Amino acid sequence: MGQDAKELRRIILMQYKAPVDSTLFLLRDVLKFDNELLEPILTEIAKLSEESIAPTNQEGDLLGCSYNQRVQDVHVPCCFKEPYKQFSEGGWIGLSVPEQYGGQGMPFTLAVAANEYVSSSNMAWSLFPGITRGAIQALLVSASDEQKEKYIPKLVSGEWTGTMCLTEPHCGTDLGLLKTKAVKEVDGTYKITGQKIFISGGEHDLTDNILHLVLARVEGDPEGVKGISLFAVPKKFDELRNSVSCGSIESKMGIHGSPTCVMNFDNAMGFLIGERCRGLQGMFIMMNELRLGCAIHGLSQSELAYQNALQYSKDRIQSKSPVNLSGPAVPIITHPDIRRMLMDVRSINEAARLLVLEAATLVDKGGEEAEDRLSLMTPVLKGVVTDYGVENAIKMQQVWGGHGYVRDNGMEQIVRDARIAMIYEGANGIQALDLVGRKLPRNMGRAVMRFFKDSESFLTNSYENGINPIVQPMTQAVNELKQATEWLAANGMKNPNDAGGASYDYMKMFGLVLLGLAHVRICLATDDKDRHNTAQYFMNRILPETSMLLKRMRFGSDTMMNADL
Repeated sequence: MGQDAKELRRIILMQYKAPVDSTLFLLRDVLKFDNELLEPILTEIAKLSEESIAPTNQEGDLLGCSYNQRVQDVHVPCCFKEPYKQFSEGGWIGLSVPEQYGGQGMPFTLAVAANEYVSSSNMAWSLFPGITRGAIQALLVSASDEQKEKYIPKLVSGEWTGTMCLTEPHCGTDLGLLKTKAVKEVDGTYKITGQKIFISGGEHDLTDNILHLVLARVEGDPEGVKGISLFAVPKKFDELRNSVSCGSIESKMGIHGSPTCVMNFDNAMGFLIGERCRGLQGMFIMMNELRLGCAIHGLSQSELAYQNALQYSKDRIQSKSPVNLSGPAVPIITHPDIRRMLMDVRSINEAARLLVLEAATLVDKGGEEAEDRLSLMTPVLKGVVTDYGVENAIKMQQVWGGHGYVRDNGMEQIVRDARIAMIYEGANGIQALDLVGRKLPRNMGRAVMRFFKDSESFLTNSYENGINPIVQPMTQAVNELKQATEWLAANGMKNPNDAGGASYDYMKMFGLVLLGLAHVRICLATDDKDRHNTAQYFMNRILPETSMLLKRMRFGSDTMMNADL
């Protein structure tokens, strides 16, 4: 028996139960979103996630992906294939894709709700359909009608998967530096040459074909981001292999079941998607969807960690109760410090779930107001919820003590898997800079001014609903965020380092305010004492961090920039 097989026999499977009741409450009672298929869809995807996908999580982490250098192919964990077949045949990849392309035509909100359950079950596995859905969205917005008919049904059916090929060895965030080139042929196709790195699912044996969406510069087009175009580059045409190969796969901290590939394009045949020199516009459609997906990853790992820590804290007998030192040893959930950690995570998860679902409803709604709110929410949710995903996973690992540090119980895997969500699709520091440098000043500050107007009006009206102990600290936090925004407006232009140095703190403040407002909305929608207690805990123990963050921002950047590093 191989070592991997012996290890698998020792694994204690992580528990996961999809929070269907929570999702239904938040959608129906808080967001006033309902659909006749809402409950059946959530129930079905919950069953698939719990019974088929979740059992592959730890096995996939242990087995990982393998790379054959001789033939340059990649094998994913064999246990991934059956759940992928079930997921594809069930139509889940195309849940929110228009019916004309083989999709179900459901609201995007339902796809996002389903995505949380899938990601909680196996984050690495979820990347295959997740990135494919992002590619589909980019094609829906940017591709020609002929291209949509050609590519999207294959992606929706699960016959093909998609990738996004942006990053190169010398450039990640600064895409204007990319070197991948495109040469136009007489037949209108392009020859793509260059190397891309950190490509999730760039090569694998889960599907027969892979459609790469590649950023490249046509020879003669302007330097910088203005000269970048977007191309569709299939792995193969029928049985003929395109000049696309995987040079290697990365050995990573987490998400072992998802191959992260170095992809080489050597005069590969590609097809222009959208207008020439407007490639970033098409790719950002995909990136924004995937950034919301990152927030879901953060929430999913926090939820998975919470469920397993909660159950362990009920089962683990250790030490006497602090209020009954003469009694027997008690479950550790009795102890205040354990409850502190559990409540920290619980108070984040429910509010974060509401925010993710709200963002999805705004996508479905569309329009100027929805787009303004999304422009602020997207970088904040990506940055803050993924930060909490790691922080919360570590806290829940701590509940397990030494048993959380060993591999068998799965808690250390959650920590490792959660960590990548802070990095990919634009590292969280970049999200903070995007928020402060682009989103706040856009349209003369229209989005943020509308946010403060709506938030202040909402809180004023909420005073009349008998939840003043929750509303009062929120009013202070919104005011502090407003002060932080004014400070940035006054100081950021004079000293860009002040804006850059304060950006992460500002993003965190914004995230805390959004989470707090979510709790107020939850309390207005229900009389449930436990939800009200959770909201009060958040206001008392977590929200006050906004005051510290504001103070920290106001110190400026001198001490960090003057340091001799």
